[in-house]
Amino acid sequence: MARVTLPQLQQDCKAELARRRFIKLAKVKDYTSLSTSEIYRRIAAGTFPAQVTLGPKSVAWIESEILQWVDSMTAQRGEAA
Repeated sequence: MARVTLPQLQQDCKAELARRRFIKLAKVKDYTSLSTSEIYRRIAAGTFPAQVTLGPKSVAWIESEILQWVDSMTAQRGEAA
C-alpha cells in the first residue's frame, strides 16, 4: 500500500477546496498578476477562463480554473526553454 505524505495530502485538500470555490476579480489579479483589462481581453480572445455570473451585478471565477491556467502558463515557460 502506498504511503501518503503530508505535503501530498495538503495538496490534495487544497485542490479539492479549489474545485468548489468562487473567487472575485481581486483574487484573480493576485494569482495572475494581470490587470483587469488584460483579463477581460483574454476572456474575449478565449485564452482565459470566463467568469461565472452569480447575480445581476456579481461575477466570480472558479478558483480551480484559474489555478489550472496559471499551471499551464508555467508549463509553457518550461517548454520554451
